Amino acid sequence: MAGDEPPRYSDPEPFQVKVPGLELGFYPAGADRKARLLRLIDEARDSLRLAFYIFARDDTAMAVRDALVRAARRGVRVSVIVDGFGSEADETFFAPLAAAGGDFCVFQPRWSRRYLIRNHQKIVTADGEVAMLGGFNIEDSYFAPPEHDGWNDLAVTVRGDIVARVDAWFDQLESWTESEKSQFRAIRKRVREWDSGEGPVRLLIGGPTKGLSSWARIISRDLIYGEKLDMMMAYFSPPKRLRRRIKRIAKKGETRLLMAGKSDNGATIGASRLLYRGLLKSGARIWEFLPCKLHTKLIVLDDAVYLGSANFDMRSLYLNLEIVLRVEDKALADRMRAFIAEHFDASQEITPEVHRQQGGLLNRLRWSASWFLVAVLDYTVSRRLNLGL
Repeated sequence: MAGDEPPRYSDPEPFQVKVPGLELGFYPAGADRKARLLRLIDEARDSLRLAFYIFARDDTAMAVRDALVRAARRGVRVSVIVDGFGSEADETFFAPLAAAGGDFCVFQPRWSRRYLIRNHQKIVTADGEVAMLGGFNIEDSYFAPPEHDGWNDLAVTVRGDIVARVDAWFDQLESWTESEKSQFRAIRKRVREWDSGEGPVRLLIGGPTKGLSSWARIISRDLIYGEKLDMMMAYFSPPKRLRRRIKRIAKKGETRLLMAGKSDNGATIGASRLLYRGLLKSGARIWEFLPCKLHTKLIVLDDAVYLGSANFDMRSLYLNLEIVLRVEDKALADRMRAFIAEHFDASQEITPEVHRQQGGLLNRLRWSASWFLVAVLDYTVSRRLNLGL
């Protein structure tokens, strides 16, 4: 690409997809995503339930909070959970909601094994009829356009019987969060015993548990038998076992990976680049998205589409609390593959030659350090360090 100017890019328009028993609405653009979220809150008649990793104290956060206050005042039962590590919003910020009759609680890490857990989920449900899932948080940057350095992200509205399962999981999350005596083993048990259901539409939950969560177990299984893989992923640093399965698929010439070329955390990019060589050698094609920071989490594996809060890295696979909708439908898979491909022209393809140019000795050392920081420690540690990435 000529010069340092990012390629021209505009977020796609919202689109709808119907599959048997499910209506899905997709909102790739920040302005559309914000408008749909606020409309969802304003139209609620009976209940609103929200859980977010990051809930800031900026203009967007205040707009969402004020919409929740209005809902509570008209008699809607409002419940909000924020992560105590990721969110700035606290009891003072949500005091108007409490005064209006809404409930607010904090998923609060403590200095124990529980401290390692992040409630990384992004959940909205309204009236038990519609849910909104995805990778976005409640902060200005997640709704800003690319030219203002907003995050590239995706929200998905869901209508269908699966919404009741989202509410059922929220019930468990809320009861554990509200209890001052909640134990680490209790959340592990809830994650382990979660019934993701059967059939083409399944709700998967990730988190710390003995063995594998439904999210980690099912994506791992699907990769064993997969024949065709497309992935648009903000943070990509999976363990060796899963990389081997991706390489097996790539050797058939059916793997396309769209990764972040920009991030608020350079270590996550370095950790991904450390893995490119083996993937490229196996035949995978890799792109890095350049117009703005990438935060979308989307996997299309054969006819199965994975949508939700989970990155494809160690924390999201094995430690963070995550929520992922798995839908098996060929028409949806084809549509989401086309959606991913719409971003290729605004990305740089990382060919073996390009990767060799990127990977001088100093950069490889930085990538190795990034892998340790991201896969072994924590994003919050690596975000504070400047590795020159």
